[in-house]
Amino acid sequence: MTGHGSGHGPGADAAGHAPAHTHGHSHSHGPATPVSRHLRKVIAAILIPFTAAVVVGLVVLWPGGAPPHKRTGVGFDQQTQQATVTKVVEVSCKSVNASGETPTGDTSTAESNSAQQEANGTCHKATIRVDTGKDKGRTFTEIVQPDQTRQLHQGEKVVTAYEPSAPRYLQYSVADVNRRFPMGLLAGIFALAVVAVGRLRGVMALVALAISFMVLNFFILPAVLQGSNPLLVAVVGSSAIMLIALYMCHGLSARTSVAVLGTLLSLALIGILGSAFIGWAALTGNTDDSTGLIHGLYPKLDMSGLLLAGVIIGSLGVLDDVTVTQTSAVWELHDANPTMGWRGLYRAGIRIGRDHIASVVNTLVLAYAGAALPLLLLFSIAQSGVGTVANSELVAEEIVRTLVGSIGLVASVPVTTLLAALVVAADRPGPERETTTAGVAAGRGGRRRKR
Repeated sequence: MTGHGSGHGPGADAAGHAPAHTHGHSHSHGPATPVSRHLRKVIAAILIPFTAAVVVGLVVLWPGGAPPHKRTGVGFDQQTQQATVTKVVEVSCKSVNASGETPTGDTSTAESNSAQQEANGTCHKATIRVDTGKDKGRTFTEIVQPDQTRQLHQGEKVVTAYEPSAPRYLQYSVADVNRRFPMGLLAGIFALAVVAVGRLRGVMALVALAISFMVLNFFILPAVLQGSNPLLVAVVGSSAIMLIALYMCHGLSARTSVAVLGTLLSLALIGILGSAFIGWAALTGNTDDSTGLIHGLYPKLDMSGLLLAGVIIGSLGVLDDVTVTQTSAVWELHDANPTMGWRGLYRAGIRIGRDHIASVVNTLVLAYAGAALPLLLLFSIAQSGVGTVANSELVAEEIVRTLVGSIGLVASVPVTTLLAALVVAADRPGPERETTTAGVAAGRGGRRRKR
């Protein structure tokens, strides 16, 4: 009776297929052998108050929406409409300039300096039709210089910037290309790949991803704009994302709870280090046009706190991967050898973790370097020394962000591995657990062969 209830008992062995069944059963229900009620109570005593604190934080800090402001018409803070390029004809740049038509579009300072060379070239005159808004159906023309990065083509979908205070013939200009279809198609391919490989877990991962974006868009960003402390908002928001994503993707189990604890401790370390070094290095967080515009619109916003919040949120996704992997590794090691003590489990788990550390840290550094590649290229062109480049605030921010996140990732491996080893080794099995462990030990040889 007991063997039938646990799914690993001697009755199953007698049927001649216990090892294969035991392997499949253990992976379909999270941990192969559930921890005792005593340890579940200890974990719950830690996580339930933490979860309650996160819920209270969400309620207290929940914003009513982003505070309104008068549009500046600069960068992303401008009115836009969808449009279509209906006609493109070649014209002489010299004749266009002579006619008094003002070239528009995304010309930069470098292009302005080469205006003399463009005068003798061939420009393109594009007719654009506005497809949305109160001026739907209205057309305007845009002169595209020959050396502009973005060249317009007939039938192309574009995004236009609208400035109501400008003269009528200058109210609309092409701001960008409409990329909704290729971006949507890529997102669909990603979702199909996740579901095809991950199946139910893939579906849950996509749902958790959607919820994470909702927390970011409806809580974290509006709360920061309303003047709440960015660090506090990031901690509460990241904790909510962590709890939802981990439990939704990996199930409500002791193994997931250990991963949550490891992630929480690592995030705390990242927050402490980030706060200390952002202040010590005097990083303001106001380093480019976007942050300058935000600071101009909301002068009371703590930009250095926003930088720290970004460090915490940016580290969360990789931390989840590390802590879940390490916890699963320790659980599987214990499942393979239930007699192994916590020291043996920790040593075996940390050997797996060292490989994980090497790959994850390298990935994180290269990800930040790739994002800042144009900036690094500018410094290379200027032939600035390494010390000069590293000392500039633009690069220093990325260095602090990378190193603080990497330290948190490195620390998460031994912390999570130790927690998992202690939880599994300190378990006090009851009668049901003893029967389950016996079934695992009986099927261990067959599982080794299958793996």
